[in-house]
Amino acid sequence: MAAATTRRHAVTVLAVSGYQTIAVEQSGPVARITLNRPEAANGMNAALTAELADAAAGLDRPDVKVVVVTGSGRFFCAGGDLKEFASAEHRGRHLKGVADNLHRAISTFARMDAVVITAVNGTAAGAGFSLAVTGDLVLAAESASFTMAYTRVGLSPDGSSSYYLPRLIGIARTKQLMLTNRTLSAQEALSWGLLTEVVADDHLAARADELADQMAATAAGSNGGVKALLLGSFANGLEEQMELEGRLIAARAETAEGREGVDAFLAKRPPKF
Repeated sequence: MAAATTRRHAVTVLAVSGYQTIAVEQSGPVARITLNRPEAANGMNAALTAELADAAAGLDRPDVKVVVVTGSGRFFCAGGDLKEFASAEHRGRHLKGVADNLHRAISTFARMDAVVITAVNGTAAGAGFSLAVTGDLVLAAESASFTMAYTRVGLSPDGSSSYYLPRLIGIARTKQLMLTNRTLSAQEALSWGLLTEVVADDHLAARADELADQMAATAAGSNGGVKALLLGSFANGLEEQMELEGRLIAARAETAEGREGVDAFLAKRPPKF
């Protein structure tokens, strides 16, 4: 990482160099990944998904407590880069590689202790829609829109959408989105349960920073525990899930964060995580 000249809350912003299709920076415990192909609507090509997977792995560290994912320009992400796919000698093999790297990134985001905030600044289509709703907290600008768009070009969903969407909105609505390619406005997506919050376009970045700072003050291990428990909840029976809860809360009680949290509560002071 190389130190940049800008500062956020008096903390030096460190920019990660070497990426061509994304921009990565870290300010204290908060990291930001920006999909950075505005000339191509931040479309996912082989380079972008490979870099996204690499960045996710690189940020899966104890000092990173929040990861914000957003897009540059007017789009969050318009989905896969169809021009690149069409030019590939072996389309299926090429597309499988692109999807594999996107899936590696999403898997890392889902399992890292850091809270992942997706800040959807514009259209999220196809894999962009899929990525958007994987955030632990999902913010969207008022002008953002969401559409699956896969079957429109004869393809099928990827990017974990067939896992997350049924859990978020149920099978019937998932089929409607995937089969009819209905476009949802940000307010519709919020009412369906796909988003955490909708904010004015010109306030999205500030609200993402505000929420990131709020999460950065919390216990990373506890946040990771929440994510791990919820990720497995649909696959486990009641007793298995409760056993996992019991074991995890006992383990958390022995950690420095657990001790500090309890001690701070009893002392009636803010915890220092």
